[in-house]
Amino acid sequence: MRADLHMHTTESDGRLTREALFKRAEQSLVDIIAITDHDTCLHVKDNHRLAKQHSLTYIPGIELSTLYEGKSVHLLGYFRDNSYQSSSMLDYYAYIKNGREQRAQKFIKNLKTHFNIHITYEDVLAVSHGIIGRPHLAKAIMNRYQQYTHKEIFDKFIGDHTKAYVPSTELHLEEGLALLRKHDILVSLAHPKLLKSHIHDHVLAYDYDAIEAIYGINTPEETKMYKKIAEKSGLLITAGSDFHGIENDKDHAELGSVALENDALKKFLKAMQL
Repeated sequence: MRADLHMHTTESDGRLTREALFKRAEQSLVDIIAITDHDTCLHVKDNHRLAKQHSLTYIPGIELSTLYEGKSVHLLGYFRDNSYQSSSMLDYYAYIKNGREQRAQKFIKNLKTHFNIHITYEDVLAVSHGIIGRPHLAKAIMNRYQQYTHKEIFDKFIGDHTKAYVPSTELHLEEGLALLRKHDILVSLAHPKLLKSHIHDHVLAYDYDAIEAIYGINTPEETKMYKKIAEKSGLLITAGSDFHGIENDKDHAELGSVALENDALKKFLKAMQL
């Protein structure tokens, strides 16, 4: 059995609908998937239906956006029960959605002021289906300014080093962990290789259930290192492609290109009570 435990749909910043993602997963020779859209976990009942239709096992998940010293730290949460629809989780989804909408409005204003890039909030809404993120801003810009690539837009206009950048509405790492722990959600530190170097070791010192030691764009050396860290700390490991369905995507991997297998998968499923 093979499990890819990190991927996105149009409910956040992925390019494929949930229906298309399940079809893609069936073709990718994986048996188990977790959909981990950013800061939301909806349509779980229908996802189970789709999983059955495509002979897959589906695990409801979320990728929680948090901050540590102002830098991004993402937590993968895997739901053991139906707490994805608890009042506090629903409140969180709404809080983040509202914050991202306000952030997009500020980005639009800053893009006009600093770069003479003119897009509207309606442009962004037209290419988003749920949570609004910077990839939706990039898509809206590409639709109006076809001379720019997705990467160029991040590098020049909306990256965290640019004049237009607006900090995100996110919980502190400790608050994010507390929210997930409150609901008995299995927590894995997402793509540790992407952590900024000056916070890397501090973030790894926090209390998780697992580390995403097997990540789609890891080098073999990085995978080996994070597996050792997990073993030394007595943590589970998870594996994820971080699939977004973006054509020629160099920042994420293809669905099923990495997977959790054998004893590591058995331990994860046992911890998930599956």
